[in-house]
Amino acid sequence: MNSKLFVGNLSYSTTEEELRELFGKAGTIRAVTIPMDRTTDRPRGFAFVEMESPAEAQRAITMCNGQMLGGRQINVNEARPPESRGGGFGGGSRDGGSRDGGSRDGGRDFGRGGERRSGGGGRSNRRF
Repeated sequence: MNSKLFVGNLSYSTTEEELRELFGKAGTIRAVTIPMDRTTDRPRGFAFVEMESPAEAQRAITMCNGQMLGGRQINVNEARPPESRGGGFGGGSRDGGSRDGGSRDGGRDFGRGGERRSGGGGRSNRRF
């Protein structure tokens, strides 16, 4: 188990101090992070709490999951690693292929000399 926890369903007014007070009952806290929305500069309604050890993280899940904090019932789970976003432009899927599972060129078959092959086996006169 990881020692980093995801804390969801937080009130926008929840503070780092409140999280430290609640999770401190389960063990030593390494870090508390409350992500902010870039456009509104308000908290996004969740946080990450990193405990000193995986055993303390498990204890925090047991003790804190379902607790009331700021008038809301919070949920606490092991944090998952962030998904790779694969930067850049150009659409397609995250693994570099196209959405339909074909290659980046959309599954088109290009013949010699830059000519595009048509589905009927003959060649079109269209050049790229």
